[in-house]
Amino acid sequence: MNKRVSTGPIDLTIPNHVAIVMDGNGRWAQQRFMPRVAGHKKGVDALRRVIKLCSARGVKVLTVFAFSSENWARPADEVAYLMELLTFVLRREVPKMVADGVQLHVVGERAHLSDRIKQALARSEQATAHCERLVLNVCFNYGGRWDMVQAAQQLALANQPITEEALGQKLALAHVPDPDLMIRTGGEQRLSNFLMWQCAYSEMFFSEVLWPDFDAAHFDAALQAYASRERRFGTLPDAVGSTASVAGPSTV
Repeated sequence: MNKRVSTGPIDLTIPNHVAIVMDGNGRWAQQRFMPRVAGHKKGVDALRRVIKLCSARGVKVLTVFAFSSENWARPADEVAYLMELLTFVLRREVPKMVADGVQLHVVGERAHLSDRIKQALARSEQATAHCERLVLNVCFNYGGRWDMVQAAQQLALANQPITEEALGQKLALAHVPDPDLMIRTGGEQRLSNFLMWQCAYSEMFFSEVLWPDFDAAHFDAALQAYASRERRFGTLPDAVGSTASVAGPSTV
């Protein structure tokens, strides 16, 4: 359930689950005549900043798009750097996550990742499993179409009927409610195969700011935009309370 908190002089209705497409790392670096990988490194600082903001503002779930299924088509050296960056960040940040009460889930297809990366992901998730302040879902080698296909395949293999409810329970983010607010930075206005099922009724906020520059003021602007909207879930305002379950099951 969303709750009202004060982020200063204004009381806001805070989304329970925020999803973010962290776009603009490469362009941030190119504008500064730096290699694209420098932008990805700087983007980690922005993610750390937003994780702290979510905890401070009362957001319970944060889901970020770190590496899509389509990103394998990028230059090989950039992909290799992103793989190394993932393992480096996990090694450095997991102890901080434990201290800050952040429970990590890395969501996506792992079959084609190296054994070293798969082991690092498993260790990181296990180390933070007991944390309860914030659930952080990092979508890595993830695609919304892949997610729906793998969920349907699970049902088919189990010889279960493919219904909306059953499919939702097999999706990669079935452990959290659907996003209330989806933010995309970098000026683009599309989902790019991110949480296409889960964002069916999410409020969208598009920011021109490149991800490495996304700070508290920009995050609070998104929260204020969310608080100003009337969520209807496809029905009339007075019926929203009885249809809020469309946002999905919650274990958070």
